[in-house]
Amino acid sequence: MKIQQIALSGAMAAQAALNTTSHNIANAMTPGFTRQGPLFAAVGPTAAGAAGSGIGVQVPSLIRFSDGYKSHQMWAAASELGRHETVQPYLKQIEQVMSGEGSSLNKGLDAFFGALNAASVDPNSAPLRQQIITEAEALAQRFNGLNQVLLSQRLSIGQQREASVAQINNLAGQIAALNGEITAAESLNVNPSGLIDERDLRIDELSKLVGLSVVDQPDGSRSVSLKSGVPLVAGSVAGRMEIINQLDGSQAIEVAFAKEAFKVRTEGLAGQLGGLYEFEDGVLMPTVASIASLAEELATRVNTQLAAGFAPGGAPGTDLFVFNGADGLLSVRPGVTGDELAFSSDPLQAGNSDNLLAVIGLQNQSVPITGLGTVRMGDVYTQLLGGIGIRSQQSQASFTTAKTVRQQAEQSWASTSSVNTDEEAINLVQYQQMYTANMKVIQVAGELFDAVIGSLR
Repeated sequence: MKIQQIALSGAMAAQAALNTTSHNIANAMTPGFTRQGPLFAAVGPTAAGAAGSGIGVQVPSLIRFSDGYKSHQMWAAASELGRHETVQPYLKQIEQVMSGEGSSLNKGLDAFFGALNAASVDPNSAPLRQQIITEAEALAQRFNGLNQVLLSQRLSIGQQREASVAQINNLAGQIAALNGEITAAESLNVNPSGLIDERDLRIDELSKLVGLSVVDQPDGSRSVSLKSGVPLVAGSVAGRMEIINQLDGSQAIEVAFAKEAFKVRTEGLAGQLGGLYEFEDGVLMPTVASIASLAEELATRVNTQLAAGFAPGGAPGTDLFVFNGADGLLSVRPGVTGDELAFSSDPLQAGNSDNLLAVIGLQNQSVPITGLGTVRMGDVYTQLLGGIGIRSQQSQASFTTAKTVRQQAEQSWASTSSVNTDEEAINLVQYQQMYTANMKVIQVAGELFDAVIGSLR
């Protein structure tokens, strides 16, 4: 009977809906799972006639509750969070090191110029002269120790960058493979929702590492590229990112894709990779350059001033410091003694301290410093440390904001795509009632059929 066929289609549709709801509930805690729902479609009449009501219902496909805009917003938020999250520990470390008692250049400079001031009371005192040599050596150690810490940070950044690139290549390969599986599934009319969820999770992980542009393709695949347009994934083909070490110690990036090599601009990369470049190029290396500039100015000006004076025996002044411009290291001239310090402006007056006072005055002299401009020598380190402190505070504020934006993006995505168990429980009852009602129709149809057969006996 036709009524039985209609009821059977309703029962089967209800069963499909119950299966979908059960699947949603089972995956309520699955990361990245996108809920689905049945798409009911009425089946029209197959014969002419005004009384033809149709022949039931079908579920041609399932609805995937996803919003591409919200997914893109979530990925963009992940890139910004990854960028600021990566910078934070490096900024904190450099701030802590530079402000520490044992590594502060201000402490070293104050001790060095303090020893010079002490010697001005008795310029011929051998112990006071030797103390100047001692403080000069300690100051050089502070410069070199800080330089080593900063260069160690650069090494750590390079290692983290290499790890990030390896992750990017791995994820790009996974996304390309999933593209192929999704395209194949859709060509066979198989529901690819689970594969799409897996691909979205991989894209989300990738977006934390670097800023992305994601474009949906008609065949169900997604093309993924850097924000600059350099391709990473197209269909089932993935590019390969490579680090190119430069002679100056920096690292460039290229992407090999389809037998082509694309140079990647490091500005505005976003994600962890962008954060590493932002810190290295915007904070770390400028700080290294400023500190090396201060060391060079100190060595040059102190040596120049000492060369203008005379030692106690009347000998012309010699250098106290040696600055190596190749590696930025400062040292005290090997073998120098206190007797060689030229404090007198007159070779015949051993007790004259005019040149010593001129050396002491260098602390208040304005000097050109790379990245800072012209700054009083005694204020250079304070200005450097203050700038890093401000940058650290701004970075912390940006990190907090990025974290909030990411949370809001996740909540927005969840409002559309995640499983609401209360809503699914309601659906479960409704579909159960639908199934029961259709089975009741089948029962009634059976009774009517039996009545008809009975009337013919």
